[in-house]
Amino acid sequence: MSSSAENGVSQSARYTLFVLFLINFLNFFDRALPGVVLEPLRKEFGLSDTMSGLLGTAFILVYAIAGIPLGRLADRLRRTQLLAAGVAAWSVFTAVGGMVTNFTGLVLARLGVGIGEASCAPAANSMIGDLYPSHRRARALGLFMLGRPLGSLACFALGGWLAQTYGWRAPFFLAAVPGLIVAFMAWRLVEPARGQQDITNAVALSGNPFIKILSIQTVWWIIASGAAINFAAYSLNTFLPSLLVRVHGLNIAQAGGVASLVLGATGLVGLTLGGVLADKLHQAFPRGRLLFGAVAMLISAPLLWLGLTQPKGAITAVTLFLCAGWLLCFLYYVTVYPALQDVVDARLRATAMAVYFFFQYVLGGAVGSLVTGALSDHFAKAAMLAESAAELTPAFRAIGLNQSLALAVPLAIGATGLVLLLAARSFVADAARR
Repeated sequence: MSSSAENGVSQSARYTLFVLFLINFLNFFDRALPGVVLEPLRKEFGLSDTMSGLLGTAFILVYAIAGIPLGRLADRLRRTQLLAAGVAAWSVFTAVGGMVTNFTGLVLARLGVGIGEASCAPAANSMIGDLYPSHRRARALGLFMLGRPLGSLACFALGGWLAQTYGWRAPFFLAAVPGLIVAFMAWRLVEPARGQQDITNAVALSGNPFIKILSIQTVWWIIASGAAINFAAYSLNTFLPSLLVRVHGLNIAQAGGVASLVLGATGLVGLTLGGVLADKLHQAFPRGRLLFGAVAMLISAPLLWLGLTQPKGAITAVTLFLCAGWLLCFLYYVTVYPALQDVVDARLRATAMAVYFFFQYVLGGAVGSLVTGALSDHFAKAAMLAESAAELTPAFRAIGLNQSLALAVPLAIGATGLVLLLAARSFVADAARR
């Protein structure tokens, strides 16, 4: 018997997890593109920071809304085929984003990307729940979620260099080709049997699935935590490269390099080691995973504030503080995602993930980039008026964005930690009830 079989994980499961990782990698590569090229894009189309934030808001809203029906389909249809169609669709629309000639066209292209990407999380998380037992799920989900930091790292580093060298449209064209290849790989995957890793009540499910999911107290706390962390994540992903350009004087390629370390490289540690620690804590102490995540968020918040309030040119300090803080934020995914699967019936996991993503994106991600952009414009104008100036110069825009991010991101991460403490209180009873 092979070692993988002895561990209860087949080679087929490992290959499926690898393909799901590739899908998630491309998901976050394509999603991060507007943030990487925001400064040249903003100048070409004449955008304010509020309009720049609105681009992210439009994407997130359609992503969240499309995720609900796609999550229900993932609980009823072959998830492998749904994933394949989604990857192919968002890859094509990403390429279209590089062809547009105005802001409206870019928004419409990003809406198409959002609909395609909405197929990923519910179906992929549901499949992982069927491939890996509860005590190994955090590690498996951690490997899957490595696509998030690695996709962001590749996008900020490679996309920043391409935009600096060939113009902001080049990264959009590059991203489409591997997407179509991975879509074919997803189509060829074997569909796992639902609930094969769980002891599931054989009685057929009855009643409204959404009411069943939302009747679980822990789910509500997890939704609230998702809204808070997504507010911070989309604020930072959208505006960090711009902050580095405006405040610290970096060019697009340099800003992409720093952002790739903060938003990408840190996840390699947070998701791999974090997943192992989270599983060990879960086995030793039922609430251990969620408490681990809560403490990480509460430590992260002041580190992020320190990174976002460094003086002009202090790139080393900015990078170190932001890397330390965002590394801890990655622990959220390996603590909360498996906890959500533990309190929901295996036959409703994709729907539960879709509901969770709907609320966290509508209440968090969609609001984060828009509010941060609006605050940036507000603080910039306030700085201009304080100096009795007549023009909104780049210096005032830098002040506005700096103050906006330093306020919004640490507060949202601190709130995430507090809500996870409440989720830990109800988790044991809800998991036992399932």
